[in-house]
Amino acid sequence: MEDWIVSVMSEYGYFGIFLLIMLENVFPPIPSEVILTVGGFMTTTTTMTIPGVILASTAGSVFGAVILYGVGLLLDVERLEKIIDKYGRWLRVKKADIHKADAWFDRFGVWTVFFGRLIPLVRSLISIPAGMSNMKFWLFISFTTLGTLLWNTILVFVGEAVGENRGQIMHQLELYSNVVYALIVLLAIAAVWYYVKKIRVRN
Repeated sequence: MEDWIVSVMSEYGYFGIFLLIMLENVFPPIPSEVILTVGGFMTTTTTMTIPGVILASTAGSVFGAVILYGVGLLLDVERLEKIIDKYGRWLRVKKADIHKADAWFDRFGVWTVFFGRLIPLVRSLISIPAGMSNMKFWLFISFTTLGTLLWNTILVFVGEAVGENRGQIMHQLELYSNVVYALIVLLAIAAVWYYVKKIRVRN
């Protein structure tokens, strides 16, 4: 995949970076860690600059985040309530559960969006609940941009600093991602356990 990323950047420059990062946001399996460190390295071998790579990647991230925010708007609380009305009895979910989750995101959502941009997988998917909760668009854009800018800047500078010797850094980033994925799986298991326990109590 790295060879393909390099070829896209070599062919299309900043637009290639914009496109790759936008796709990474919509399709999380594409690793931003590779895209950004390669982009940083290429500032030492091409006419691309660090500020240019950071701006292009940040613009791509925000554009991709807006797409998923729009998806969240289509799945707003009102639509979820209709689903609950129809299937809530079988799903064992009440409207109150939806409103509690929505209220939590209304209270902490902006910081969730900001810090979520620093976490693999969550970085992309956090835009959907932001849209579902009807977070003010300007707040979503502001905190998404800030979090994305921080993440992108760090990795671009890392790529520029380590150059062709970025293998070890990529290994560390992969470990970080794997730890995060493991935590997400554990949280999902805990959520399922809590959900099942809640159903038993109701019965």
